Amino acid sequence: MKIVFVIPDMPGGGTERVVALLANEYCSRGIEVAILLFAGNETAYRLDQRIEVVSIGSPSGGRLGARVERLRRMRQYYAKNKGCQIWAFSVMGAVFSVIAACGQKHFFLVSERNDPNQYDHKRIRNLAYRFADVIVCQTQDAVAGFPASIGRKAVVIPNPIDIGGLKPHEGEREPRIVAVGRLEPQKNHKLLLHAFAGFVKTHPEYTLEIYGKGEQEEALRQLARTLGIASKVLFRGFSGRVKEEINSASMYVLSSDYEGISNSMLEAMALGIPVIATDCPIGGSRMYIKDGVNGLLVPVGEAAAMEAAMARIADEKELGGSISAEGRKLREQNRTSQIADRFLAVGGKEERC
Repeated sequence: MKIVFVIPDMPGGGTERVVALLANEYCSRGIEVAILLFAGNETAYRLDQRIEVVSIGSPSGGRLGARVERLRRMRQYYAKNKGCQIWAFSVMGAVFSVIAACGQKHFFLVSERNDPNQYDHKRIRNLAYRFADVIVCQTQDAVAGFPASIGRKAVVIPNPIDIGGLKPHEGEREPRIVAVGRLEPQKNHKLLLHAFAGFVKTHPEYTLEIYGKGEQEEALRQLARTLGIASKVLFRGFSGRVKEEINSASMYVLSSDYEGISNSMLEAMALGIPVIATDCPIGGSRMYIKDGVNGLLVPVGEAAAMEAAMARIADEKELGGSISAEGRKLREQNRTSQIADRFLAVGGKEERC
């Protein structure tokens, strides 16, 4: 049995982290594992040296020739690894794999990592997904976002929670608000900056630390300057030690307009960091956060509500303490080994593609 994870690249992000966790787990069990990168060659997360990492191309830039070459090399790889299981962790990974493996026999799993309603090219995606043997979604709301013909093949498997041996911070937390995620429109860091700009007027001792990189970084820096909070906002970039760096923070904020399930949110909760999250589609935050019990949910796009939630955590110490204690209970849920077992349970060996 060989599992081939298919993903564009691994420069750092929630999907890439899940792939790394599962790949390392299966490798530790003696299962042969490969990661097929079709649009890059980065590997930001630690991978077992026994895992085969194959890069078959760089970003195509829309060039037909580059895509054809990508398909050729992908088909060649699948033919060489006869009977391998193809686990696509991106929409385009699924599309390319369906074409590249046509006529070959592979079990084909697709893991949907985001809100299916937000994808621009649904016809192409749905056509590719119909060739999958199983579609793994993160929430039931995600399943409902597909046509019935695809939904019938869907199963719900949440993300693994892995904080290693890191212990939650003990004692008083530092006046830092942290956010972790790609600097892209979906994550709506602009909302976070507007909320923080209001909050810091009454809580000047706080800073905001944003971890991640992406296309909006300069625009966000400019917005921070416009709002007069540039000295209070720190852009930390990508960090392979982000859990250790945020462990002592006072609160973690997720400001996304839509989301699958945020790995960094779950890890923050498991570390006991009080979490504030938008109640965004497809219900990943709502799936784990009981509002006022182990976190705070706020409406999507409402800066005033997010600012008020920040103030509650900062001012109501007892509330922050109880949310922290309840969040830590996630440490025992969705361990990597458990989630890996669930993926294997829906796997196959000699099916179609």
